[in-house]
Amino acid sequence: MEKRNNYYQLDLKEIKLKDGYEGTKSLSLEFDNHDDLFNIFEVVKSKNIFDNENTATEFALGLKLFTEVMLKNKQHPLFEELRHAIMEFMKKLKSQ
Repeated sequence: MEKRNNYYQLDLKEIKLKDGYEGTKSLSLEFDNHDDLFNIFEVVKSKNIFDNENTATEFALGLKLFTEVMLKNKQHPLFEELRHAIMEFMKKLKSQ
């Protein structure tokens, strides 16, 4: 049975660089995730973990992108030491 996922497109654009120059680079990335990311953004914002809603969204997006890569690469040795810590972290986050 094929696993059904949600598909997304992320567009990232440099706006202004720390040296004061205008950004010129951009990236468009298509990816899939087993979760409804927009629902997760709302859930994380509603928990008021951070003072700023943008910070909450950045956190949720980064975490979901990272953990989805971990799930898709469960046996990769790079994640071996992190696996248990991430599982505990996710339990703690969901319990808040």
